[in-house]
Amino acid sequence: MNGKPRILVKGAGVAGMTAAVALAERGGDVTLYESGGRVGAGASWMAGGMLAPWCEAESAPEEVTAQSIDSVDWWADHVPDVTREGSLVLAPARDVGEIARFGRRTSHFQTVGTVEITQLEPDLAGRFHKGLFFPDEGHVDPRKALKALLARLEQLGGRAEFGEICPDEATFDWVVECTGLAAREKLDNLRGVRGEMLLLRCPDVTLHRPVRMLHPRIPVYIVPRADHVFMVGATMIESENAGGMTVRSMMELLNAAWTLHPGFAEAEILEMGTGLRPSYPDNMPRVVQDGKRIYINGMYRHGFLLSPARAREAADLIFGPQA
Repeated sequence: MNGKPRILVKGAGVAGMTAAVALAERGGDVTLYESGGRVGAGASWMAGGMLAPWCEAESAPEEVTAQSIDSVDWWADHVPDVTREGSLVLAPARDVGEIARFGRRTSHFQTVGTVEITQLEPDLAGRFHKGLFFPDEGHVDPRKALKALLARLEQLGGRAEFGEICPDEATFDWVVECTGLAAREKLDNLRGVRGEMLLLRCPDVTLHRPVRMLHPRIPVYIVPRADHVFMVGATMIESENAGGMTVRSMMELLNAAWTLHPGFAEAEILEMGTGLRPSYPDNMPRVVQDGKRIYINGMYRHGFLLSPARAREAADLIFGPQA
């Protein structure tokens, strides 16, 4: 192979964007293609952007934590505005037993009481009496981060094409396909898992870090963004229904926000959305090689956590392992 390998990356979600940047950093001549018209046109646009390897251990295989410990550093090295203030896990009084269960399944946390919770989040003073604080975690605004990765790709000499017409794959040395459920005819056992989210603006509430509200049936997370905007999301739902949000789901998300702080009762609903996350049966993202075509898929709920590791894996297939 003479000169830089010409690489086509298909898909501008978090898997495609991290792969495109990683490949360009390793010396590839990268073209990014997205049929949806912009970066993050798929499920990544709805993501919470939590960089929480230790919290995810509560319900994910050990490999997720092991492969994502350095994800906060990767994002901080590549995009601005990565917040490294940890994660806070709380539960309403009726579900406080869930705190101990969560703690048994995780590590790298501090058990906190009323005083510590107030120090971490003054707006929650007196509302919760026990929680878990994971100091080494962080979060990022996915929409800003994806746009920043596009700028980084272009800075490295890569280019992006959007629209219905895909570049001719025959003119590239490698094709890296990161197209989510659009690739299910080529990949065995890929399924869609539904996620739901609300964006709220609430000037009366300030949070400094993501807060996970535990509930036996549907844990909910509230992630702060700029200008008193909050993303409220639920864990994954085993459904391929990509329709609008149900009344029940909206009530559960809003109730969780109100339980965290009554000020959310006056919040403005900016956006509501649903998305289907591509997932394999074991919920572990995979890199699959078929000749000169590489698939990165099955990100499940781990897109921002595991996409740097999967991007490195794809780059190693093309360039060889780094020393």
